[in-house]
Parts: sequence; structure tokens; C-alpha cells
Amino acid sequence: MIDWTTAPADAATHFARRLAVETDVSDVAAALDSGEAGFVLLDSRSPEAWAQGHVPGAVHLPGRELAARAEGELDRSVPVVTYCWGPGCNGATRAALALALLGFRVREMIGGFEYWAREGLPVATADGVTARPADPLTAPVGISCGC
Repeated sequence: MIDWTTAPADAATHFARRLAVETDVSDVAAALDSGEAGFVLLDSRSPEAWAQGHVPGAVHLPGRELAARAEGELDRSVPVVTYCWGPGCNGATRAALALALLGFRVREMIGGFEYWAREGLPVATADGVTARPADPLTAPVGISCGC
């Protein structure tokens, strides 16, 4: 049974904290399209997953190598947005935690690469950059979620 006793102020604090450390695919895409994103986008997946497809312009730093490589490959003055596979994977959360513990300003891109690709956004591979049609369940044509 759902417990409905959480005070509205406690809920507001919780959701404000989440918004301070999360962003979504659409917001990341818009920031990248602007040409002035103000952050580095970090793909924390394996080399095999990266090769299968990744966000154009993202930096590849596998989660298992993050602690050893972040200091030498990332600029601490530039915020980082992490992503991994998708909502069923917590690799981006672990990467964001590792970076925060190292002193980086960081957010997690919720939805991950799965929702990036499902929303019809560009995907880079060794063969170039392509985009597939948007999945109507994640990006319905002509309909905005209004957020």
C-alpha cells in the first residue's frame, strides 16, 4: 500500500534535489544544438557499447576506468553530464557519483543512450552519424509532453 503521509514540503525538497542533479535527453540535445552547452557529455559504457553507437561529441570514459582516468582527461572547471544505457541501468548514476566524489560538478542524463536513440536524435558510429525515426511512444509526432 502507498504511504501518503509524506509532507508536501518534504516532497518538494526531494524533487528539487533530483532536478539539481538530473537532466533529460531533450534538454541535453537542445544544449548541444545551441553550440554553447557549457558541459562535457560523458558516455560511461563499455568500448563495445560505445562502438555500437553514441551521442556525437560525447567523451568516452568507461565507468570501470573513471577513477583512474578522470583527473587526466576531464577539466574540473567544466561540468559533466553522464549517461549510460538507459533507465534500467545505473551506470550513469555510478559514474556521476564517482565524479562528484572526485570534486567534479556533475549531472546524470536520465533516459540514457536508449532514450537518446529512441527520440530520433543523432547517433555516431565508425560509419558516421545517423538518426533513426523517433519511437512514437517516446517522442510522438506532433505531440509535446509540455514539460
